Amino acid sequence: MARAPLLQLTDIALTFGGNPLFEDLSLIIQPGDRLALVGRNGSGKTTLLKVMAGLVDVDGGERTLSPGDSVGYMEQEPDVRGCTTLGELATRGVETSERWRVEAAAGGLKFDVDTRVEAASGGARRKAGLARLIAQAPELMLLDEPTNHLDIESIAWLEAHLSESGRAFVVISHDRAFLRALTRATIWIDRGVVRRREGGFAGFEDWRDEVWAVEDAARHKLDRKILSESKWAVEGISARRRRDLGRVRALEAMRTERANQVLRQGTAKMDLMSGPRSGKRIIEARGISKKFDGKVICQDFSLRVTRGDRVALVGPNGVGKTAMIELLSGRAEPDEGRIEFGTNVELAVFDQHRAELDPDATLWESLTGHKAMRLPGRSDQVMVRGRPRHVVTYLKDFLFDETQARAPVRSLSGGERARLLLARIMARPANLLVLDEPTNDLDMETLDLLRNLLAEADSTVLLVSHDRDFVERVATRTLAFEGDGRITVHAGGWLDFACLDRTATRANNRSSLVKARAHGKKRESRQARTQGLSFTETHRLEELPGVIAQLESEIAKLSEIMSDPDLYSREPIKFRKVADALVDRQARLADAEAEWLALEERSEGG
Repeated sequence: MARAPLLQLTDIALTFGGNPLFEDLSLIIQPGDRLALVGRNGSGKTTLLKVMAGLVDVDGGERTLSPGDSVGYMEQEPDVRGCTTLGELATRGVETSERWRVEAAAGGLKFDVDTRVEAASGGARRKAGLARLIAQAPELMLLDEPTNHLDIESIAWLEAHLSESGRAFVVISHDRAFLRALTRATIWIDRGVVRRREGGFAGFEDWRDEVWAVEDAARHKLDRKILSESKWAVEGISARRRRDLGRVRALEAMRTERANQVLRQGTAKMDLMSGPRSGKRIIEARGISKKFDGKVICQDFSLRVTRGDRVALVGPNGVGKTAMIELLSGRAEPDEGRIEFGTNVELAVFDQHRAELDPDATLWESLTGHKAMRLPGRSDQVMVRGRPRHVVTYLKDFLFDETQARAPVRSLSGGERARLLLARIMARPANLLVLDEPTNDLDMETLDLLRNLLAEADSTVLLVSHDRDFVERVATRTLAFEGDGRITVHAGGWLDFACLDRTATRANNRSSLVKARAHGKKRESRQARTQGLSFTETHRLEELPGVIAQLESEIAKLSEIMSDPDLYSREPIKFRKVADALVDRQARLADAEAEWLALEERSEGG
């Protein structure tokens, strides 16, 4: 017997700020659904999650939750009132018998339950809130940006947990890799219209573009018809005593329809202007070591960054990535070794904490008061890439409306603060960009634009990000932080680093089952080992250990070639050929191991 829907929204209507946010919204969520909730910033994603959670009173319609089922909501900013430690926050509302789940989640998400709430970062508080939701294990989990401020290891743990839990969930995230890995359907909010598409996020963007293409074609057809009918109305009036009132009314109806159409919000008009051309060498770090608060950031580390390099720093939170970019950008000094900079290096910094923005200043003041943008005697204009621009006009390029120009920075959302800081950075010429977590809070369209700008610009980039898709598409080199000052340099982006990391893991943690069986069977007679196999299968079983050893040897050699950090910039064609060969050998090795194990099991069963 089929189960009733887990949650059903029927004809929901909600007005926000005097404008209708949703009208006649109907949605059904079934047990086991894994849904991505996507849309532009400000489209109502968080509000819709709160409607699903029953936390928002709607103007009309009905919310129905299946009897006996529960819904859990993870907000972006957990309520910490009444909590002394993160552990108290994580266990609030959790049954005593289920608190072991909190400890497991704390280990996977990497936060200390004994940390006092007032000393904890916003990211640590969010982790505690997420751990509480996981421990409560509701039938439907509503997750609002769960990956923000999580490092890649924690994101991988959360992916695995959600994948294995079997619980239904709806998730808002700008992390494409996270959504592609987990979701089976997509809910899209676009200008108040909510659509659902079966199939994971991987197919969303093609579907979205198709919807927009149909919409644009219909709008173009309507515009042409209005133009034709308007011409008839003007030219035909003098030739007729009695006008065709039906046709006139139809024309007015078309004009009204066109006027009521909600146009898509454009993308931010970002642009990057390089500073004066720098020399080929941008940064030369030679044997640098650094400790911070007793923690080793790096030890005898050397790195050369040349013009046009885009270097990503990846690793767990707290391992020293931000401290390293401060060293490499000259904003901090190493304890040992030295860092030299090339000629004509002009720096621009995107700070993950948005510390450069005064929360009490207005958006107008944030631009006109910035030294690099200030125009003496012109309080309504700023200097943008060498030419004056009106403040409001420039703000509109970054999707701010005129009414926000005099609003304080503290009134902005996280995504809006990120766009304002990008507006300041992109106004000034720079050839070295330092971007510390620029992807947090940005919507996907703005992320795409920023990614393309960085990939196409001739500026040198130092980037810290936990967004695997963004790192993969932008970086030409990756610094992997392993803790205790250990840093390895890999050519390419995230996938190249992950590929090498998996290879190293395979080499260091060889399948104990394969090795144990291979070692143990050496003393057994051939007949005893192969009595359940055919002659051909017996021969194949005997030759597979040699095949596996050969593939491992080839993978080790290819990995050694790929570990050259300058290979990509020096010989890009060779780099790609070696990378392709490495992927091929890894796939063949996995197939060979699987075949060996299958034959072994059959021989034992015979």
